[in-house]
Amino acid sequence: MLLSNRVALVTGGGSGIGRCGALAMAREGAYVVVTDLSADRARVVAEEITALGGKASAMALDVADDAALGDAIGEAAARHGHLDILHSHAGIQIPGTLEETTPEQMDAAWRLNVRSHFIAARAAMPLMKAQGRGSIIITASNSGVQYDREMISYCTTKHAVIAMTRQIAVDYARFGVRCNALCPGFVDTPFNAGFEQQMGGRKALEAYVDTAIPMGRFGTPEEIGEAIVYLASDRSSFMTGHALVIDGAESL
Repeated sequence: MLLSNRVALVTGGGSGIGRCGALAMAREGAYVVVTDLSADRARVVAEEITALGGKASAMALDVADDAALGDAIGEAAARHGHLDILHSHAGIQIPGTLEETTPEQMDAAWRLNVRSHFIAARAAMPLMKAQGRGSIIITASNSGVQYDREMISYCTTKHAVIAMTRQIAVDYARFGVRCNALCPGFVDTPFNAGFEQQMGGRKALEAYVDTAIPMGRFGTPEEIGEAIVYLASDRSSFMTGHALVIDGAESL
């Protein structure tokens, strides 16, 4: 298996892409620490993994709490002896133009979509440097390589987190630690609520997907989960600082 004897921690792992990434890594032999704002959602995913023969534990975690986030990463490494993979996934999507988005909403988007990834990577880096290897995967979006209409806070923060990912990559490649950005397009999960609201409902979102995405469909969380395994494993051992766009060619 690709991830045997490796320990992974996932934020926002209780649903959608985070859940499918956790399941996919566990299938490849990783011990997965599933964290989520909801303790119940994290527990359900961890139980799902163990029911399938994998290894996992669950933890409630608010990634907006710097101390709690750093402590969770340190505790995972201390409990298991190492931390090999960090999938910093939790985020928020707030629709709105410049005039419609409040400063408080922009601050909330920045805190979850950029700062929490910074705090998580900062906590994981010394642990990974000490062991001479590690993979940090930060969830951005294809919104970080294009410009969405009327989504200023989301688009701004996703561009920023790709820049941060690349900076981490060049600074720490010599230590054997890789850092890549995961950039999904429209994947059919509840996270699309912001875009759905902006477009005027589910039918309007489906019409957009049908016409604007060359493949004519949503991606699935399972498809993104396979990409997470790739970024986590040695199959991507010479890849760092990359924004891996998986969007059915929407951004082209």
